[in-house]
Amino acid sequence: MAAVWQQVLAVDARYAAYRTPSWPQFRTQYMRRRSQLLREHAKGGLEAGARRWYLRVRARLLAQRYGPLSEQSSCRAYSNSLLRGSRTTLDRMEDFEEEARAARGGPRRSLSRGPPPAPPRGPPDQRAPGVVPTPLAEASRAMAGDTTLSENYAFAGVFHVFDQHTDSAVPRVQFAHDERHLLACCSLDGTISVCRLAPGPPAVLRLLRGHGGGVADLAWSLANDLLLSASHDGTLRLWAPAEGRCLRRLADPDGAALLCCAFQPLNNNLTVAGSARGVLRVVNISTGKAARGGAGRLPGRVLALCFDAAGRVLWAGDDRGSVSSFLCDPGTGRLTKGSRVVVQEGGAITSLSARAWASREAPDPSLLVNACPDRLLLFRVVEEGLGGAVGRAVGLTPMFPPPYPSGW
Repeated sequence: MAAVWQQVLAVDARYAAYRTPSWPQFRTQYMRRRSQLLREHAKGGLEAGARRWYLRVRARLLAQRYGPLSEQSSCRAYSNSLLRGSRTTLDRMEDFEEEARAARGGPRRSLSRGPPPAPPRGPPDQRAPGVVPTPLAEASRAMAGDTTLSENYAFAGVFHVFDQHTDSAVPRVQFAHDERHLLACCSLDGTISVCRLAPGPPAVLRLLRGHGGGVADLAWSLANDLLLSASHDGTLRLWAPAEGRCLRRLADPDGAALLCCAFQPLNNNLTVAGSARGVLRVVNISTGKAARGGAGRLPGRVLALCFDAAGRVLWAGDDRGSVSSFLCDPGTGRLTKGSRVVVQEGGAITSLSARAWASREAPDPSLLVNACPDRLLLFRVVEEGLGGAVGRAVGLTPMFPPPYPSGW
């Protein structure tokens, strides 16, 4: 990377302590992304004058945004207390220039590892553009961890495997069961991609075509030999992903767009689909017939489905901010209405994920709920008797009750 780009990265690192003080992971990720972008621009062959001009402008913008580094703000004091014990490594920034000189065949200077020079005074916009990190750069040194900036922020191992869907949204990505490298994604362009991450370079194994509208959701069978997809064209399709072949097509009786789908965990012959008319329907995918008593209704469009680990409780989220529970008979597919909880009035439940905790501290199962526009909520699943009328109803109790922090 060009020496000037290293100086730009160093300027960003100086101000890292000011970015989201309570989220250090975000600061590290931000610096990695910045390093990747600067590396790409370094290959573009920009003139040295343009790079120096960008360095000056960047320093001024950061100074205007966060203020001079010499200010003893509370954020700065907090950062200093955390990073006081970090080792100084960014004084080796001159190594980048020396490596470039050695690559051209020139003599390599011997660099002293003595104490760092005294930090320059004044705000960044008044310093010489050639200044590299000094003892003031505690944040960048702590993140570097005895490596150079180039080594620490190398954004390696990132691959783009969804380039075939660049013109349309990808609403769902799901790994196969107990698989680290096999996944599938669906797109609003009407196709489904089956992808492999390893071994070898990531690749798209199959591109499944056939839906006449955007594909809103998909689900893997327990053995990963089948894929189920729900589409805006009002159909469910069953696929053999290894062959790239559609095995069955089932149309919604109401002709409504299907927005989500799921396999019954204990009986993969049964599938559940949620429609834009607020209807849940259990279908036997082998016979193509709807299960008797296997229908339910929600107040709004059904956007998310999730079974518990035992396959006996089904949760469904709608676009009006509520989560409804149903008891599901794994043998017949019959649905019995349980309870309904309004998570966020007027919002939309876009994702549900259930987890059975095997812990003495948290014996109850939990449900993670994503509610638009800005809520990620964790609920404890509780059972309430109904005097034998139904047997039980499954309700939700928030583990972290409201009021929630602003912007949470």
